[in-house]
Amino acid sequence: MCMKFVVPFDQGHADMKATLGGKGANLAEMTRVGLPVPPGFTVTTDVCRAYYALGGQLPDGVREEVASALRVLESSQGKQFGDPAKPLLVSVRSGSVTSMPGMMDTILNLGLNDETVAGLAALTGDARFAYDCYRRLIQMFGNVVFQIESHHFESQLSRLKQRLGVGQDSEVSAEGWQELIESYRSIVVKETGRPFPQDVREQLELAVEAVFRSWNNTRAQVYRKIHRIPDEQGTAVNIQAMVFGNLGADSGTGVLFTRNPSTGERRLYGEYLINAQGEDVVAGVRTPVPIEQLGADMPLVFDQLERTAAMLEKHYKDMQDIEFTVEQGALYLLQTRSGKRTAQAAVKVAVDMANEGLISRGDAVERIEPFHLDQLLHRAIDVDQALDVLASGLPASPGAATGEAVFDADLAEAWSRAGRKTILVRSETTPEDIHGVLAAEGVLTSRGGMTSHAAVVARGMGKPCVCGCEAVRIEDRSFVVHAGGEFVTIREGDTISIDGSTGRVIRGGVNLREPELTEELQQLLRWADDIRTLQVYTNADTPEDAAKARDFGAEGIGLCRTEHMFMSAARVPVVQAMILADSAEERAEALEKLLPMQQQDFEGLFRAMDGLTVTIRLLDPPLHEFLPNMEQLVLQHERLRNDPNASSEEIDRNEKLLRKVRSLHEMNPMLGTRGCRLGLVLPEIYEMQADAIFRAVVRCLEEGIDVRPDIMIPLVGHANELIRMRELVTKRAEAILGDKAATFPYHVGTMIEVPRAAITAAQIAKHADFFSFGTNDLTQMTFGYSRDDAEGKFLAHYVETKLLPENPFQVLDEDGVGRLIEWAVEQGKAVKPLLKTGICGEHGGDKSSIFFCHAAGLDYVSCSPYRVPLARIAAAQAQLALGHPQSDAERSLSEHIA
Repeated sequence: MCMKFVVPFDQGHADMKATLGGKGANLAEMTRVGLPVPPGFTVTTDVCRAYYALGGQLPDGVREEVASALRVLESSQGKQFGDPAKPLLVSVRSGSVTSMPGMMDTILNLGLNDETVAGLAALTGDARFAYDCYRRLIQMFGNVVFQIESHHFESQLSRLKQRLGVGQDSEVSAEGWQELIESYRSIVVKETGRPFPQDVREQLELAVEAVFRSWNNTRAQVYRKIHRIPDEQGTAVNIQAMVFGNLGADSGTGVLFTRNPSTGERRLYGEYLINAQGEDVVAGVRTPVPIEQLGADMPLVFDQLERTAAMLEKHYKDMQDIEFTVEQGALYLLQTRSGKRTAQAAVKVAVDMANEGLISRGDAVERIEPFHLDQLLHRAIDVDQALDVLASGLPASPGAATGEAVFDADLAEAWSRAGRKTILVRSETTPEDIHGVLAAEGVLTSRGGMTSHAAVVARGMGKPCVCGCEAVRIEDRSFVVHAGGEFVTIREGDTISIDGSTGRVIRGGVNLREPELTEELQQLLRWADDIRTLQVYTNADTPEDAAKARDFGAEGIGLCRTEHMFMSAARVPVVQAMILADSAEERAEALEKLLPMQQQDFEGLFRAMDGLTVTIRLLDPPLHEFLPNMEQLVLQHERLRNDPNASSEEIDRNEKLLRKVRSLHEMNPMLGTRGCRLGLVLPEIYEMQADAIFRAVVRCLEEGIDVRPDIMIPLVGHANELIRMRELVTKRAEAILGDKAATFPYHVGTMIEVPRAAITAAQIAKHADFFSFGTNDLTQMTFGYSRDDAEGKFLAHYVETKLLPENPFQVLDEDGVGRLIEWAVEQGKAVKPLLKTGICGEHGGDKSSIFFCHAAGLDYVSCSPYRVPLARIAAAQAQLALGHPQSDAERSLSEHIA
């Protein structure tokens, strides 16, 4: 079947998004339902993919289909493309399948040349307007098609306005624009060696190819990487008859959200500009006025816009982001799409729409991107402090941040890599700044509104942003603001703070307070809990972390890393004495000191998690983490030997310590004497920990605490290791609990983090009450990567060059590590059908990894406290998307047992 490369708006619909892109599908849908959309057609995403497959060439047949669709468009408008008397002008816009605001390119007013501009002037009776459109085309075309940097054009425009003594573009005369056009022509010739094309069909073909090329520009690639958008989606190109918002005081352009994208409040939210074109609003080069003012300026248009916005929201069942133009009192819709929103707004909109009956509760849960919940827990400025407020701008994206002022995106990225926190300060951001926005703690701009690029991108990333702060005058590597009766200069590297919730810009650092769960989020989480089958535990090593996780809805502790309890300055010397002991008596002395410390630790966790499981992993550190640094000991030994004042006793002590550390030195400590190997070689260490656990159990039971300990034996690779360690734990339980040991509900299991353990899971399961998959180490050992070395050296290159689809330490490797997990679960449950299984690596807070765990039939995931809400939502989404896979697993299990 012959592929169709071009689809007119009136022949498409919303379900053709994969072919028409989001913008094209929505334009087709709005056309279909009779809304005022300027006519046009879409060049499909198939053409984009073919363009790249052909090495940057349009496939055969595209030009002919575009020419045919253009003739239909000419007929509908009563104008002709390139006709000097009645010229048809078009816009050429990108339209990716997944919304990527500002990341790709647009060209307006295409079809103007030296002849058609005169025709447009005669047709409209407004030469100033016609030549304004022509200079805009040359600038946009030069930038997008010829890759001429915008500052070449902007500097000429600034000089012209300064010479004419005007502040606004609308004040420039036709003669002024004609003069600027000549300057722009010269720039094109100087920068490219060729004149601006006069053949309008050549303009159109070059523009279409430029939009396709923009799919792979740097900012688009960065955006796709951040939001995990597949590179193979491609973009469509929408070619649409121009309508003009710059035809005078009865014309304008704007952006409208059907609800507030920062808070989720149910009211129209947006901005517009009189006598302007759309790029003036979204580019942030002029500060627009609130949409409510349109009700006073053009009440009939505002009423129509209100009714249309309500209809679109009801039709699409989601908050809409609408671009519109008013041409001499007539409203036209240029785009509608699901609006980008902050995490706070996303939750409120989803909950409100469910309560309004517009969507179901399940729909509301599915609407939330789990990583947005990290953003919802925004920090805010503590009220109990004095603030040196320099200025106020528009509160474009909520949250607060402190950092060093930096004035370009590259430096923001470089300083971030060096561990410095920054605030990116710009007149306005452009899509090229996306890497700087990503690196910075927050963004401050002196121009632009709430729908400018900076605002939209910052909200999507969860970054605080203050826009349109016109009191800030940016100069070379500094900004000046008049505050408190004096001029204050903030230089690059000076610390400032911003409050994206109020718009304040503050000199110096501020104290930030941690956020709280909103009522809407709590409601959404309750709905998620009603849906999900996967339990959500937390990784916590202190009572404070455990309590916070419980507040966030954790159903137990899936991993308590006991080695983290020994990291304090007071405990490290005792641990070192235990490890370096020359005799069992010396080691027992150190362990006796550690025992009450450990008991107190476990009591705190049991109290915090009263009634919930607490999974305690016995000591699992590479020994070198606790030993004195050998290189420093060598240097100290040399210094003492060369110091005439050093005593022989001091030298002997140092030499003895050095010999001991050398004797314990391991070439690969991550695969050395750690985990259960330490417990087997030095069983008194694990005996001390078991004693501390069961003594804490006794104490808490006396207090009426419901204690539910699970004891995890780490790094088991052979069933015999677990057998021996389980015997040790059982003996200590009997010694401490006495007769209660037989009935007290504690469990002993293992962490599956060695590939052999996964492969021999059936043998290990005979002696385990639970499997906890330590996916960090399992990933290291399966790939053969040292995480510390890989992430610092080659792993980023692997991901950037697509040798690997994702960093496997962030997103679970389903094909390798995942297969081991699935094998171990299947084999383990074949031996023990009620064997509890879960993961406790960092993957426990990643959405795609949680989906895998659900599909694999695991019982729980465990993640850091602040990721618990995310995991609850993701687990519910997995249930909604995949159903309950355990029924299939149970059938398979029954067949296996039979």
